[in-house]
Formats: sequence, C-alpha cells, structure tokens
Amino acid sequence: MGYLLLAAFIGIPIAEIAVFIYVGEEIGLWPTLGTVIVTAIVGTWLLRRQGLATVFRVQEEMDAGRVPLRELFDGACLLFAGALLLTPGFITDALGFLLFLPPVRALAMAVLAALIVNRGTIHVHTAGGFSGEPNWDQTGGGPVIDGEYTDVSPDTDPDTSKTDSDTIVRRIE
Repeated sequence: MGYLLLAAFIGIPIAEIAVFIYVGEEIGLWPTLGTVIVTAIVGTWLLRRQGLATVFRVQEEMDAGRVPLRELFDGACLLFAGALLLTPGFITDALGFLLFLPPVRALAMAVLAALIVNRGTIHVHTAGGFSGEPNWDQTGGGPVIDGEYTDVSPDTDPDTSKTDSDTIVRRIE
C-alpha cells in the first residue's frame, strides 16, 4: 500500500504536467488556464449543490432512526471530489467530476465493501460513555459497565422474578 501511495504522489503530478504541456500546445496557454479555472468554478458549484442535498439526506435518515451509511459515504466522496477539482490539472478534474456521478460513487462503495469483507477483519474501538471519558475499573481489569438486571432464569417463575436495582459491576474480559 505504501508503494502505491508513493507511486501516486510521484506519477500523478508528472502525468498532470504532461497533459498540461500537450493541451497547452494544442489550444494555447490562456485557453488552457481558462479551462482549469472554469473546471474549479463548476466543481465548486456542483459540490455546494450536491453537498447540501447529501446533508439533507443524512438528516432525513437520522430522523427516521436509520444509520446514514450511504449518505455519509457520498459526502466523503463529494469532499474528495471537491479537493480533486480544486487541484489544478485535467486528470484530477476528470476524477473529481466522475465522483459527482451517483453510479460511480455506488461502484466505489461496492468495491470498498468487498475489500473490507475480503480482508475479514473489522476493528471497532470505543472508550467511555456519553461524556467521552473512559470508565476504567481501578483494579486495571478493563472497562466497567453499570446497570440494572432482571433475573429471567428458566427455573424462575416470570411473575415472581425479582429486579435488582442495585448497581451491577461486571468486568469485561
């Protein structure tokens, strides 16, 4: 992965310079610069338009009680597209404009999901509760979960099961 990023950081600017030289020879200096400026303006307009629509869709999904995964991925793609369009160059502009197309974003999401599934591991790291502060057991054994419980053992009559309202401390191993 590191070599791929290194190749991209070296190869993309070289390719952009080559395309600039070719286009500049074909249509001239000022039309080339004008084209780069126009693509940045159009890209900014598209980013604002589609970005606001994505924000509204995220809010609708959250109001409906659903996780707005697709909408958040679209927002990340639009942010990346905006960065590509503000970077001078024809190759980055082409990639940026492609990311404004919903089918391209759906394809990118499918490819990314397939890569995650094929890798076989997903790690989720959390700490603390709503305050963001970790709630660690002072004995060094791990996080502490405070809560209430109801005993629903199979041998207990559900009508007479008792609820313990005392705080339960369980060590997560």
